[in-house]
Amino acid sequence: MYSIITTISNLLGFDVLIQSKLILSSQTSFRFFEIDNWFNYPSYLCEFREMSKKEDLKEKWDIIVNRLSSQFAEGDVLDVDAIIYLIGIQELGKGHQTFKKDEKINLMHIAICKLLEPYGYYEFEYFDEDGWPHYKTINELPNLKPGEQSVLMKEAIINYFNNLGFFND
Repeated sequence: MYSIITTISNLLGFDVLIQSKLILSSQTSFRFFEIDNWFNYPSYLCEFREMSKKEDLKEKWDIIVNRLSSQFAEGDVLDVDAIIYLIGIQELGKGHQTFKKDEKINLMHIAICKLLEPYGYYEFEYFDEDGWPHYKTINELPNLKPGEQSVLMKEAIINYFNNLGFFND
């Protein structure tokens, strides 16, 4: 293992002292990049943490997909929409049954509301007389590109399963 201590001062005319310590193994890779307006001054930061977080999210996403696919898809690989649908069924709490097309859409809506509730977009309101949960919009969703939407939903799904203790096995 290598210990790297970086000190940067007087960066681009600013009197700044940044010190960080990284413990690296032979399998760890990192690179430096520039953020133009981070805390009101330009600086070079280590992307190590961000890469580690992305790798952790990818690993957890793969665990979710593999486990749910083997349990529910008979060998096929489930996509994000299928996992959202399963979460909707779980949140409805009525177990396995046949759903109509509009009910399937409502199940996905329930799941999306539940997944985005911790982010402050929705809040649980009540259960109707048929036992279906209803949510109210707290904050409008931001306009995201399709790739950004996918990342947000995958992260929310990972957090959902993490809160259920899915990764404790």
